[in-house]
Amino acid sequence: MQKVLTAAEMREVDRLTTERYGIPSIILMENAAHAVARVITEKLGGSVRGKSILILCGKGNNGGDGAALARQLGLHGAFVNVVLLGRIKETKGDARTNLGVLVNEDFTYDDVYMSEFCHLWEVTSKDDWNSIQIELFSGLDMIVDAVLGTGLTRPLDIWTYNIIHEINFLTDDYSRDTPIRVAVDIPSGLNADSGEQLDIALQSDFTVTFTAPKPGNVLPSAASFNGELIIKQIGSPQELIDEQPSQLYLAEKEDAAQWLRSSKFSSDSYKNKRGHALLIAGSENYSGAAVLAANAAVRSGVGLVTLACPAEAKSEIASRLLPEVILQTLDPTADDSELKNADAIAVGCGLDAENRVIEGFVRRLVEERTTPVIVDAGALWFFNAEIAENHPDAKASPLLRKEGSDLPPLILTPHEGEFLRLLGDEQNHPVGETPPPLLRKEGSPIKDRVAAVREFSQKHNVILVLKGERVLIGEPGGKVVVNPTGNSGLGKAGNGDTLAGILAGFIAQAAKMNIDIFETVVAAVYIAGMAGDVAEKKFGKRVMTASDVRECLTDVFAEFEKG
Repeated sequence: MQKVLTAAEMREVDRLTTERYGIPSIILMENAAHAVARVITEKLGGSVRGKSILILCGKGNNGGDGAALARQLGLHGAFVNVVLLGRIKETKGDARTNLGVLVNEDFTYDDVYMSEFCHLWEVTSKDDWNSIQIELFSGLDMIVDAVLGTGLTRPLDIWTYNIIHEINFLTDDYSRDTPIRVAVDIPSGLNADSGEQLDIALQSDFTVTFTAPKPGNVLPSAASFNGELIIKQIGSPQELIDEQPSQLYLAEKEDAAQWLRSSKFSSDSYKNKRGHALLIAGSENYSGAAVLAANAAVRSGVGLVTLACPAEAKSEIASRLLPEVILQTLDPTADDSELKNADAIAVGCGLDAENRVIEGFVRRLVEERTTPVIVDAGALWFFNAEIAENHPDAKASPLLRKEGSDLPPLILTPHEGEFLRLLGDEQNHPVGETPPPLLRKEGSPIKDRVAAVREFSQKHNVILVLKGERVLIGEPGGKVVVNPTGNSGLGKAGNGDTLAGILAGFIAQAAKMNIDIFETVVAAVYIAGMAGDVAEKKFGKRVMTASDVRECLTDVFAEFEKG
């Protein structure tokens, strides 16, 4: 996992790099420009010679990165045009140094600074931009955004807004092909700390950020403006990143690879060594949810999968279940001692949320658990804030108690609507009480998803998997992990059940092999998202189904095996 740093934390890392290790800031800027130049060279087929590249620079350090980049690309044979949004004389520090190296400030021709590296225009108004726009856009291969970086905290100037708007909608009218758009550090128009879009943001094809990702690189919906995120190291030691107080992390492919290595098959592997996953799922109206969850669990690598379902759904489920799954009838009033034989239990997929007998069973299962339990879908209804406090037949919800922290992990997997009910929104919150302050920001049902996940996980001592665009995973210690895999094609019926099954299979293996459960959840979510990405490539978002995602686990595991 990579730590995600705020703009202030990143500035502190840069400062300490110079103070403790004697690496000047101008060298860090040069290293950043080299890193972007290498990525651009790769994206343009291995050489920039003869390529037409437009670099937009601001007056701050992001613009300094762009100026250094222009010099390096020019040295390697690219045709580079630079537009500085401001005057060279208004810049300072490392940015001024790099602009001074880039062009001779005493030599201009028709208001254009000219050098062996590039042509540079100073633009301070919409009229300035209009006078050069058509010339600059003609035959472009790439546009580089080095305007604002992580320093943006206020809305854009109107003419800067218009420039970004035109670049976002640039078509073949000016260019042979639509140029590739690349952002340096973060697309202009995004707040680096919150990911909030301030009026407009540049839509990048890829973003090269330095040292560590920023919240505006990884959080929804800002992440979609970043395109492919590429993180490059430019000289700051890892220990300086580790020192920063941030508890926000980005999951990486290596996290999943490490988990797969930890749970690898040995020569003496057999079903009782690889864990037993039990799923309690299904109802007369939602038999498919149980089928999807159990069939996904089978594909996870777990040794044994048992599905316990209500009697009225058993025949419907049996006809679609993979033959490897053991199917049992759920009797919520019977002795549940057999549950203790499972290494992980997932409860809720397709359960009847209005069945009081099942509710009592699920509450007892959670409260007296002897193995990790995943609570999903229908079972989450039993722990809504209103039900837990006001239900006449139920004990206080175990989610609302701090004691019992020595119990095995409890994992909740709500989508945003279910999470709102758990928090207690305006419609479901007890009468006369004020809705939690984390709720309700204009245009978004949750004010701060990261803060909400962290607070809930800590308060209730659970691992929380908040589904949606960019799944967030929180744990009781305050760490929140952003999962970067997956796509909007997963936002269709059945994919939550598939994820629950994958989680059950992974956690059962982890419990059997003494692997950390939180790291296991992170790996399971990452791999499930990768399967969704494979399904998108194979079938497309419109056509792909939850069953397709399950089957694409085969491709994902094969990719890791090759690695």
